[in-house]
Amino acid sequence: MHTNYYFLRQLAPALTAQLRGYRVASCFSQEKDELVVGLTDGAREFWLKAQLGAVFPALALPETFQRARANSVDLFPELLGQQVEAVAAWPQDRVLQVNFRSGARLVCKLYGPRPNAIFRPAPEGPAQLFQQKLLADADLRPQPAPGGPSDQSAESDTSAVPAKLPPPLADLPARYLRAHGYDPAPAATKTRLLHRVLAQVEAPAHYYLIRLDGRTRLSLLPLGDVLETLPGADPVGALRRFVPLALARRALEAETKQVHQALERRAAEATASAEHARQRLHALAHEAGYRHAADLIMAHLHEIPAGAAQVELLDYYTNQPRLIKLKTGEKPQRTAENLYRKAKNQQIEERQLSQRIERREAEAFEALERLEELATRPALAELRAFRAWRKQHGLEPAPAAGKLPTELPFKVFEDRGFTILVGRNAANNDLLTQKYAHKDDYWLHAKDVSGSHVVVRHRAGQPVPAPVLEHAAQLAAWYSRRQNDSLCPVTVTPKKFVRKPKGARPGQVVVEREQVLLVVPTNPFEAQDR
Repeated sequence: MHTNYYFLRQLAPALTAQLRGYRVASCFSQEKDELVVGLTDGAREFWLKAQLGAVFPALALPETFQRARANSVDLFPELLGQQVEAVAAWPQDRVLQVNFRSGARLVCKLYGPRPNAIFRPAPEGPAQLFQQKLLADADLRPQPAPGGPSDQSAESDTSAVPAKLPPPLADLPARYLRAHGYDPAPAATKTRLLHRVLAQVEAPAHYYLIRLDGRTRLSLLPLGDVLETLPGADPVGALRRFVPLALARRALEAETKQVHQALERRAAEATASAEHARQRLHALAHEAGYRHAADLIMAHLHEIPAGAAQVELLDYYTNQPRLIKLKTGEKPQRTAENLYRKAKNQQIEERQLSQRIERREAEAFEALERLEELATRPALAELRAFRAWRKQHGLEPAPAAGKLPTELPFKVFEDRGFTILVGRNAANNDLLTQKYAHKDDYWLHAKDVSGSHVVVRHRAGQPVPAPVLEHAAQLAAWYSRRQNDSLCPVTVTPKKFVRKPKGARPGQVVVEREQVLLVVPTNPFEAQDR
C-alpha cells in the first residue's frame, strides 16, 4: 500500500510539515526510471527519489544521497530554486503533488503499469514529462472525490451496503475484510466491518511491513506474515524502512531465481555430458580393437600377398576367420604400425573419457548440493548472506549477459590462453567455419588435401603468437590426409577471407588470400601424454 491513496493522504501532511520553505537544489537522473530531487533549507537536506519503473513504482526518501560523477543528467531546470509550499495527495488516487510558492507543480504519478513525473512551471503552464512516451499525462488533472461509503452521509447510515468495495481500498484492505468474514456476513455486519476498516486506514495506529504471497509489502492493516510493526504517526519513517527492504527482497528473489536456473542448467549439462562420454566409452570398449587387428597382421605376415586390398586371417582369439582391410601399395608392417598408434590413441581417449565422466558427474553432484542448500538454508533468505554464499561457490553472474558456457561440438585445444577448434567431419567443418568462427579468427587447413577446418579464436587487443599458429597448423596437418607425411603445408588466413560458394559440397570453401606454414604433423594425444 505504499502507493495507495490512504497511505499517501498520511504521507502528504507529514512531508508538508517537513518540507515547507525548503528549496530545490538539484533535480537529476542517474539510473533508468529514476528521478532524484534534492531540497535544502540552507542547513539541512532532504531527498526525494521517485522510482518510476513499471515493476516497482515507489517514492523513496533516503536520508542521504551521493550523486554519481558520471552517467548523470540534469532534469527540469526550471524546478531549481523553487520553494515548497505544500504536498498534497490527489483524492482517491495514487498521485502525490508538490506545490511550490511560485505556482509551479511537481506531480508524482505512482500507477503500477505507467508511473511518471509531470512538472508544470505554472498552474496552467505546459507540462514537462519524465516518461515522455506517456503523452496523455500532459493533460492529467486531479478528479473530485466520488461519493461513496467514505462520505459523511454514508458513515452516518449504517444500513448502507456498498455494491462493491471502494477502489482506493485496493487489494490488501479487501483481503483483510474477506479474512474477517465480510463476504458471508449480513448487510449490517458488512457495513460495520467496512467502516471499521475505513477508520483504520484513514487514521492508522500502526504501519505494518508484511510478507504476503511471496512479496514484501507496506500495509495499514495486519495481514499475512507481519515482519515489523511501525508507528502510525511517522509515515516518512515507515517509507524509509520499507523501500530499501522491499528492494532488497526483490533483488534477493531475482538473484535466487537466476542462481537456481543456472544450477539446474549446470546439473543438466554436466549429466548429459557424462552420459555422452559414457556412451562413447562403451562403444570403444565393444568395437574391434586396433591392437587386435595389428597383432593378427604381424602374426600372419608371411600369409599376406603383396599389394592386397584386404585379407582374411584366422583370429586365434575366436578361432574364426576375420576380414582385415589393407591399403593398396602400403606394406602390411606399415598398416600394423598405424594400427598400433591408433590403439595407443584409443587408450588415451578412453582414459580421458573416464576422467571426463568422473569430472562431469562431480560437477552435477555439486550443482545438486548447491540447489539443496538454496532450498534448505535459512540464512540464504537474507541478501547479504546469499551474495556471500554465491561468491563462495563461484555462482556470481558473468560480466556479460548470456548463458552459461556449454560444450562446443568440436575438438577443443588450448594454447597460451587461446582456444583452438578443430572440425570433426565435413558437415562439422561447415558448422565451425560458417556459424562459430568470427571474421577476425585465424582459419587453417592442410593444403590441397581433405582434412579438418581449424580455427584459432581471436582475443581483442592480443595478436595470436607464432607458436599458437604453429600448434594450430600441426593440428590441421594431423587431422588431414597428410597425417603421415614428414612435412605438411598448411593454409593460414583470417576467416574473413574464407567463403563458401553456392552449391559447394559440405566442408568445401574458397580461400581468397592465404599464407602457407610448413609443419610436422603432430599427434595431439601423444603431445598431451608426454
